[in-house]
Amino acid sequence: MDRITIGNLEVFAKHGVFPEENVLGQKFVISAVLHTRTRKAGLTDNLNFSVNYGEVSHFIQTFVTGHTWKLLESVAERLAQALLLAFPLVEQVDLEIQKPWAPIGLPLDTVSVEISRRWHRAYIALGSNLGDKNGYLDLAVKRLDEREDCQVKAVSDYLVTAPYGGVEQDNFLNGALELRTTLEPEELLEVLHGIEQEANRVREIRWGPRTLDLDILLYDDLVLDTPELHIPHIEMHLRDFVLIPMAQIAPWKRHPLLGKTMEELREALSKAE
Repeated sequence: MDRITIGNLEVFAKHGVFPEENVLGQKFVISAVLHTRTRKAGLTDNLNFSVNYGEVSHFIQTFVTGHTWKLLESVAERLAQALLLAFPLVEQVDLEIQKPWAPIGLPLDTVSVEISRRWHRAYIALGSNLGDKNGYLDLAVKRLDEREDCQVKAVSDYLVTAPYGGVEQDNFLNGALELRTTLEPEELLEVLHGIEQEANRVREIRWGPRTLDLDILLYDDLVLDTPELHIPHIEMHLRDFVLIPMAQIAPWKRHPLLGKTMEELREALSKAE
């Protein structure tokens, strides 16, 4: 990925823990590294295929002076998110926000916060076997796509599948979607749980009936194991109702642990069955 760097942009703004900082204001020095692809712009000499660093600089100035936060961490977090949303060609932004002469009662040149934020690619499994199954899956797609920090890029066909796990119940309607998001995995999981709750999801029986079931299958090439979250989803390679939709929307996507594509996993499971 190529980079465009804006170095040491000086902005007078009103951020700080102390009330007088929010009233009198002070100088902040902001540097941004924009990760994008510049090759097409370079070959065509056309700015439309790149990121206009002048526009970005003015955007930073307007955004930082138009808000007030106590923490540098908040300024950095909100600015990074705003840049990713405002400039579609930017895949990642690295920010450093310096606060010269911070009022700590000691000789100090500057203090700064540095963060890196980017768009991620996640794949979500959809399932329902109670009530308006199609409506619940459509609700999940809509709720994700209407968020600023999420973009639904592809949705599979919905397929009818037999229940999994040995609990006697109605057939499921299953699918999968591809999501571009700035949310971290745990944040995304919380959003999915919120959508499930909106659909009146009740967690009583493992693998039991549910109005809506949303699972994170993959998140970039991340491997994560916590008490609350496992990525990649532990049993995705054993479930045809996951692999069939995934092979439809991302047949080339490789499982980060098994090293096989979704299409290869689907074919292997089909032969095994």
